Amino acid sequence: MTPFRCAACVAVAMLVLHGTGAAEGSDASSATAPPAARALLLDGVRVDDRLIVVGRRGHILVSDDEAESWRLASSPGRAMLTAIHMHDAQLGWAVGHDAIILRTADGGDTWQRVHYAPEEERPLLDVLFFDEMNGLAVGAYGFLLSTRDGGETWVSGAAGEDDYHMNAITSAAGVLYVGAEAGIAHLSEDGGGSWQTLETPYSGSWFGATALDARTVILVGLRGRMFRSDDGGSTWTRIPTSTTASLTSIQQFGPEKIIVTGLDGVLLESHDGGRSVSLQRLPDRSGVSGALPLSDGGLLLIGEFGVRRLPADG
Repeated sequence: MTPFRCAACVAVAMLVLHGTGAAEGSDASSATAPPAARALLLDGVRVDDRLIVVGRRGHILVSDDEAESWRLASSPGRAMLTAIHMHDAQLGWAVGHDAIILRTADGGDTWQRVHYAPEEERPLLDVLFFDEMNGLAVGAYGFLLSTRDGGETWVSGAAGEDDYHMNAITSAAGVLYVGAEAGIAHLSEDGGGSWQTLETPYSGSWFGATALDARTVILVGLRGRMFRSDDGGSTWTRIPTSTTASLTSIQQFGPEKIIVTGLDGVLLESHDGGRSVSLQRLPDRSGVSGALPLSDGGLLLIGEFGVRRLPADG
């Protein structure tokens, strides 16, 4: 079982550039989709044959038929959800505005609120668990929370001395990378117990990150910037993308296949582990916040339009 997820969410960018009311009348994947599947969605995950996506107003949508139809899961609250992580087919977490953290133990059908702190005024933007008990959530203004008891309790921490937004967290072989603002990235080799700050060749925000192995990480962000490091962040190589649109997420679909999404309808595809990419755009230039694989080789796109299926011949 391989969970696929959209790495970082760009709630702030999507809202600023496209407004809070996202394409209510645009195409969804099916006429049977509820209205929530045609509103702003920010992240998603595939685990086995189930697709789960999250977004505005606390919506969590579930599909068991390759996005032909969707149903709203039972969840508390209306805070925007920005990211989701499934540990396995049953256990998972979602995070969002008001520092909300939700947990599911039944594959996403129902959700329990395990953290909520609107007084913090700092949204959580990504979440990652190493096992059933140990996990991290990161967010705006350097916000970092950790748990060692499956999310029952959360402890505040920091990855650096600054308060830059931390937009995306990824891991491979026990090594953690965080993509942040101002060209900053963070590295932890002990599960978040201690952190190193990495400087990158670009001073803009990183919205997406994926670690291919312990030493190889790719960051994507503002103005179409995409960089790859093969030595744990010591040196970086810029990957030409042929776009200046902000890139919103990056995810690995196989040993060498990588998909990057972006604003302005941007989709980048790589078949060499992110060393090079090819560019295509959605005809309507809608902002895309993530993509998930479908069983027929196509993609499920997530974004300001809600959900949309893209055939394999795209």
